[in-house]
Amino acid sequence: MDNIIDVKDLFVQYRTFAGQVKVLNGVNLTVRKGEKISIVGETGCGKTTTVKAILKILAKQASIPKGEILFGGVDVLKMNKSEVSRMRGSGISMIFQDPMLALNPVFTIGSQMSAVIKYSGQPGAEKSEVQKELAIKALKETSMPDPERILDSYPFQLSGGMRQRICIAMSLATPRELVIADEPTTNLDVTIQDQVLKILKARVEEKGSSLIIITHSLGVARETSDRTYVMYAGNMVETAPTAELFKKQLHPYTKALMDCIPKLSGGGVAEGIPGSLPNYLLETPGCRFASRCTSAIERCHREKPEFIDVGGEHKVACFLCES
Repeated sequence: MDNIIDVKDLFVQYRTFAGQVKVLNGVNLTVRKGEKISIVGETGCGKTTTVKAILKILAKQASIPKGEILFGGVDVLKMNKSEVSRMRGSGISMIFQDPMLALNPVFTIGSQMSAVIKYSGQPGAEKSEVQKELAIKALKETSMPDPERILDSYPFQLSGGMRQRICIAMSLATPRELVIADEPTTNLDVTIQDQVLKILKARVEEKGSSLIIITHSLGVARETSDRTYVMYAGNMVETAPTAELFKKQLHPYTKALMDCIPKLSGGGVAEGIPGSLPNYLLETPGCRFASRCTSAIERCHREKPEFIDVGGEHKVACFLCES
């Protein structure tokens, strides 16, 4: 299978009054054609920064001192403005965490969907009747009731679940090679979360698009993705086919995450992982999880572990797994 996205040794830092905040610390990530992957990890570990770097929408304070982001074999970081616009218009779409912030409150849903379709590069997309037809079709595919009325509505007139389904419809109204969903169910109640995830998964599979879903929930990763990346403090620490990862965890951080999941059989409340994320202002020469790891050895504080392939597409960045 060909790779849609190939992120190689990516470093991202932010300029602040206190100094350079070094968030991403050599991220490696691949997404194949038609593949659904999830990125899991705690808040502040760099998940959203990674996908924003792929779309080239990082804040002005951000810089990328090192790394490559290949989209279809072309380095995104070397693209000019027209190439980036073409990539965003027809290659990659993103569903943001908060649909109320993603949608413009002063424009109708119809005008916003028309703009997305118009600049997608699809044949006839410059015609208003084609835009309306594709918008209605996309809304119907996401189970939106009365799509013609929805097109005339403003975001504040709709519920959270409806707004999120509109964001999904906008991202898949025209063919996309890759869809990125950043915590798409964060602000929704449990029943609506399930509906939104099922719709997203079904539409992506139907369109033949690849998917990156960012989530804190291991349950969401298990239900939606073929392969899972576990991220900690700007590093990918483990990746495996999702079913394999839930059967066998090798990195101490992944094991700790799994131990935090409440068990139906009881056994008390999980205590969580002691400690906190490292200070990104400070240099961390070794493994960034070493200060919180109960299995850390002296080498972990000196050297950064690289991915080790343990077979079956299961890779882990941990010295304890070296044979």
